[in-house]
Amino acid sequence: MAKSKQKNLKIRVKTAKGRRTSSTAWLRRHINDPYVVLAKEQQYRSRAAFKLIEMNEKFGLLKQANCVVDLGAAPGSWSQAAKRMGSVQKVIAIDLQEMEPIVGVDIIHGDFLEAASQDKIEELMQGEKVDLIMSDMAANSCGDRKTDHLRLVNLVEAAIIFARRNLKQDGCLVAKMLRGECESELIAELKGMFRSVRLFKPKTSYQDSSEIYLVAVGYR
Repeated sequence: MAKSKQKNLKIRVKTAKGRRTSSTAWLRRHINDPYVVLAKEQQYRSRAAFKLIEMNEKFGLLKQANCVVDLGAAPGSWSQAAKRMGSVQKVIAIDLQEMEPIVGVDIIHGDFLEAASQDKIEELMQGEKVDLIMSDMAANSCGDRKTDHLRLVNLVEAAIIFARRNLKQDGCLVAKMLRGECESELIAELKGMFRSVRLFKPKTSYQDSSEIYLVAVGYR
């Protein structure tokens, strides 16, 4: 069989006993996702790496960046991508989930919302300001779109507060959010802090998801 035909073949997933239809559909999409395949080929821990790669190519987030903080980092693909791109020397990653070590990345197992965790990040910064703060933090979904939106807005706000204290002049902030009623307020707040603020949906994001990223460039 020709190699090109092999790439177009989709793997069929049967509905196993006890597995919900929705779970089977997710598994089918995941297995046949080209970004999942590419992540394995390039040894990234998840397909999410390509979201950061795409945003960096479009907005130059890591151009001349030296210090990066990765919020909600698990399993670590954004930290991996940041280390591979640009001139990044220091990456500090934090997540509630434990993460396997990544060469050149300082990993904190903890809750970013707690003051003690933020103190640990700032200790590792050693008095240096940050060039890029990237947040892929997510709250547990309750199934109610409005509630899920508000929960994620709270996480974005926490990242903004941290950025006000620790972001270097001309630095950048990237934060995941869900489309909803508070997005205009967040954009207005960020426009008062940055030269440019955009909403951006990477190609890697599933199109049926309301996930979108706030990309703020040029901290003033």
